[in-house]
Amino acid sequence: MSYENANRVALFIDGANLHATARTLGFDIDYKRLLKEFQSRGTLLRAFYYTTIIDDQEYSSIIPLIDWLDYNGYTVVTKATKEFIDASGRRKIKGNMDIELAVNAMELAEHIGQMVLFSGDGDFRSLVEAVQRRGVRVTVISTIASQPPMIADELRRQADVFTDLVELQSKLGRDPSERPTPREPARMPHVAQNK
Repeated sequence: MSYENANRVALFIDGANLHATARTLGFDIDYKRLLKEFQSRGTLLRAFYYTTIIDDQEYSSIIPLIDWLDYNGYTVVTKATKEFIDASGRRKIKGNMDIELAVNAMELAEHIGQMVLFSGDGDFRSLVEAVQRRGVRVTVISTIASQPPMIADELRRQADVFTDLVELQSKLGRDPSERPTPREPARMPHVAQNK
């Protein structure tokens, strides 16, 4: 890695995982503040946000967030969920962005000095190891403050730096007075995540 790349940072946000972690800790992420925080830590090359979208839903609460992120400095990567019937005959929805995140991280590895991964998914351990072999320092952000912890132990151990999201709440959390007025939540089918 060149000296020029040492200060370059890329964010990889597993949207569903970060949302679940913040919700478990009792706060909402302010994505404008998140971007500013990491712009202050180095040259922010990219901020990726990965999420799945349920195609046949009349309204999805994720759409306004995706639109806002797309217009405000994030590279949004989406794909449609897959619907299936499980062994007991229940309708399930499956959505996973692990491969897309891994491909983007490997493509950018030679251009950055630091990768910040917002996820606790243990499936990312081998990706973190591969990126580290290319000379990139990896920070993983999730939490061990919940019961059970939201991060897989093997991912936390592989990271160069583990930061508990609870430590960043004052920097990344949305001010409760800025919360939008609650709407009637749409009934969402269960989304299966690979862990």
